[in-house]
Amino acid sequence: MRSTARITGMARNTIDKLLVELGAACSQYQDTTLRNLPCRRLQVEEVWAFCYCKEKNVREGMADGSGDAWTWAVIDADTKLVPCWVVGKRTPETCEAFVSDMASRVTERVQLTSDGLAMYYKAIVKAFGEDIDYAKLVKTYGLDPEAGRRYSPAICTSCEKKSVIGDPNPDQISTSYIERQNLTMRMGMRRFTRLTNAFSKKLENHAAAISLHMMYYNFARVHQTLKTTPAVAAGVADHVWTIEEIVGLLDSK
Repeated sequence: MRSTARITGMARNTIDKLLVELGAACSQYQDTTLRNLPCRRLQVEEVWAFCYCKEKNVREGMADGSGDAWTWAVIDADTKLVPCWVVGKRTPETCEAFVSDMASRVTERVQLTSDGLAMYYKAIVKAFGEDIDYAKLVKTYGLDPEAGRRYSPAICTSCEKKSVIGDPNPDQISTSYIERQNLTMRMGMRRFTRLTNAFSKKLENHAAAISLHMMYYNFARVHQTLKTTPAVAAGVADHVWTIEEIVGLLDSK
């Protein structure tokens, strides 16, 4: 934001206001457009960030939304489209809202893979009933012997595939694509970078940044494997969007 202010000569508050308004427009457009999707293989996961301060430092009187801000996202393994996401706490209520929104957007019976988070089961049964093939990919992590000397993620020592509902294809039980999408988010949005000093001060700004990222990812960023955008691959767009078209959503709003 400071770099943009220096380049354009505009005030940071003006840039902030523009991004929040455009983020809301992108969210509204995607909420309306990403419907009746013929997705068949979905993967879900949650990625952590924080607003204003980390959860352990939240004190009474701080603004609503301070602390942990989890982004719950789903990806279509075939088109790489991200049909929906929810920003909130890592609670059963947020999980149910996320899964319910996801269920409302698909028209086919899907195979869904999640990590080992227990609260997914109840939310999936409530949203899909038995009309789904649901499996878990449960990973076991061990301690890094060098963790005391350097920052690194824990070592994955084993993976177990568990069929939970229906008859999921064992060969398609995977969370690789959604984990790669999490990396795309961390690389594309500074506020998601590990050990960063760049973080949102308001949950509204955090949500707007994610909406802008998803709009660009779904509609304007050409996927190297697909050779087009996820939106075109999924049939919800007929061309690769430009930045000007995304900004133009402000006029339609």
